Amino acid sequence: MTGADWLAGWETWFETAAVGMVLTAGGRCRLVNSRAAELLGYGVEELLGQPAGALFPSADAYAQVSQAAAPGLAAGRRFETDTCLRRRDGSPLWVRLAARRTPDSGPGQPTLWVLQDISAERGVQDALQQTMQEMYGILNTAVFGIALLRDRRVHRCNTRLEELFGFGPGEMFGLSTRVWYPSDEVWRFVGDDVYADLAAGREATRDLELQRRDGSRFWGRLAGRAFDPARPQAGSVWIVEDLTEQHAAEAQLLLAKKVFEVNSEAIMITDADNRIVSANAAFQAITGYSEGEVRGRDPRFMGSGRHDRAFFDSMWAALKADGHWAGEIWDKRKDGSIYPKWLRIDVIRDEKGKVTHHVAIFSDITERKATEERVRFLAHHDALTGLPNRLTLSLHLDHALSQARRENARLGVMFIDLDNFKRINDTLGHHIGDLLLCEVARRIRSAVRESDIVARIGGDEFVMVIERGQLPGDAATVAQKIIEKVSQPFVFDCHELHTSPSIGICVFPEDGGDIDTLMKNADTAMYHAKSLGRNNYQFYAAEMNAAAVQRLQLESRLRAAVAGRTEFVLHYQPQVDVTAGRTDGFEALIRWQPVGLPPVPPGEFIPVAEEIGLITQIGEWVLREPCRQARAWLAAGVPFRRVSVNISPQQFRQRHFPALVAMILGEAGLPPACLELEITEGTVMDSAENAVSILNELKALGVGLAIDDFGTGYSSLAYLKRFPIDRLKIDRSFVMDIEVDSSDAAIATAVIALAHSLGLSVVAEGVETPGQLEFLCRHGCDSIQGFLLQRPVAAPEAAKFCQSA
Repeated sequence: MTGADWLAGWETWFETAAVGMVLTAGGRCRLVNSRAAELLGYGVEELLGQPAGALFPSADAYAQVSQAAAPGLAAGRRFETDTCLRRRDGSPLWVRLAARRTPDSGPGQPTLWVLQDISAERGVQDALQQTMQEMYGILNTAVFGIALLRDRRVHRCNTRLEELFGFGPGEMFGLSTRVWYPSDEVWRFVGDDVYADLAAGREATRDLELQRRDGSRFWGRLAGRAFDPARPQAGSVWIVEDLTEQHAAEAQLLLAKKVFEVNSEAIMITDADNRIVSANAAFQAITGYSEGEVRGRDPRFMGSGRHDRAFFDSMWAALKADGHWAGEIWDKRKDGSIYPKWLRIDVIRDEKGKVTHHVAIFSDITERKATEERVRFLAHHDALTGLPNRLTLSLHLDHALSQARRENARLGVMFIDLDNFKRINDTLGHHIGDLLLCEVARRIRSAVRESDIVARIGGDEFVMVIERGQLPGDAATVAQKIIEKVSQPFVFDCHELHTSPSIGICVFPEDGGDIDTLMKNADTAMYHAKSLGRNNYQFYAAEMNAAAVQRLQLESRLRAAVAGRTEFVLHYQPQVDVTAGRTDGFEALIRWQPVGLPPVPPGEFIPVAEEIGLITQIGEWVLREPCRQARAWLAAGVPFRRVSVNISPQQFRQRHFPALVAMILGEAGLPPACLELEITEGTVMDSAENAVSILNELKALGVGLAIDDFGTGYSSLAYLKRFPIDRLKIDRSFVMDIEVDSSDAAIATAVIALAHSLGLSVVAEGVETPGQLEFLCRHGCDSIQGFLLQRPVAAPEAAKFCQSA
């Protein structure tokens, strides 16, 4: 083949090639085939001579390709790259560009460029790249963490997963999923558990506690599926959801549900049409209706009928205007009973302000209203007896006085005080005392007219107001009826009790024109009744005020004397053993000598001290002082044998009385055998069982025990033999007429015989004549005490008597 033939064949191949071809030399296009011109949108002639750089979008793009191709072309190697050219119309043309130097490298280094149109391929790649970018965008903006795992290691993951576990971008790649879990045990357990589901071709879903990089924990949900169930470890995709807010919301919902269920107040929820949709257990407890019985019903079916239409119109108007309403309302239970409740209704609206529900919360206020009524009652009445109290009495009496003045009428005020109530209360306890007061109140109430007011103003004191009667005659009649009713026996808890009233009466206007004066004068008359032997009534008289003033003065001086204790002294009266003719002991007797005033006999101040609560203080001093004196006599060698001390009923009933005796003996350093305690017959018999216990405690100390005033009470022989006593003292009332009164003589003789049969010795008090002494000696009395031998004297004289006897 000639050169011309080869050249002609090459030109044909160049021109008809399916790819574009461009021969450049010196940086310009020297040959361009039709396909290249077509691809670039030019005519062949238009491209000839054009700079090669004109085919590129920019000079930089051309320079980048030229620089990349130069080394390989210079070495005779083929260069290939994908690049973007520019068509004549400016649109991009993606081509696969291949270049090689021609064998005949003449001037300008001729280079053949082959252009293969890859626009369609590039479009697919761009679409795929776009799709991948969109997918990555979706993954990285997802609210869930997403991970691709291989062999339980993170192969790929989105940004959210890294954020959930506290890692930075890319830091989780290749990490074991162990970092997700709080412990190795949990990690292994989850692996064994969930991969069994993956191997079975199931989706694995678990809610569990996960751990962040910083060690903090959160509740999450894992959901995964394997690419190939036969090889689940080889690849699986997992979604990790943060359940923290969901768990908190669920916990809050559960809490709200529990509050709804266990709330002690009834809760009822209605829809926008006021149909019941839900009710709690308290609702059923209060109304009697279960939730199923009321669901879908209008609450009006539980209405009591007590409220009119205006009431409900006002309620709904408030709900519409304010969104809530609260107030008291009466409803009807399932059993038909009517009850009051405190109701609050709140309107629930959606985000658009439309009413969706009403929530009603209510409580049964039956007890509260009863309590309020009780409080109102107690403000004006005595809590124990139910009678009007001092306040109500004052209001009623003020009204009655105003009416009596207008009508020029009389009005009676009666002051009633129970006799011996304190002794009953102290002996048998407040429970029995309260029962007694209630029954006394009932009996007084039954003795008067319905219109007459009877009030309890405190303790055992009652006041009655008599209106519109024939006074003072009606007052006397009523007082006598009260005395008769109250004096009847009372029986409580197998105890038969006896009390009586002392009643003072005053009349308006003669005895006073105002409340304070009438009350004071009625009280004065009552004390006068007590002074006359009790269990009687007395009308007020002006001279009673003098006695009342004297009593008040006596109380005041007595309180001051007890506080100072300098006005009390002890005198001692000897007791003589009539057989041996020697001093058998002394009885310590208290005397009160007020400064600048005459002495006050014990018979006057001791009852007052008992009444105003000072007797225990006086009694402790009377016990302590003789012990001190007896110890001094022992030190001085005075042969007195024993000193006897009288113990008051209140002192004897003190809870720690035996301990007090032991303490005083210890402080004085006195041997217990040198002390004898005298307790009256009435004291030990008031509560015999309790007295046995106290006497046994005292006897265990080693002191002597004597029953004083024996014969004046009502001793039971069954108890008498149980009492650990040493002596009986015959009361002076039996000794006084022993020579002329056969009854007294018989009683004295019987007491001596009884005492000796029980192994007790006998002391006779009040012996003042030789005849009395002769009678007692003849009948075997052991010791005597009285003015015949010696009046009570101060301690020095008592010691002299003992030493001279």
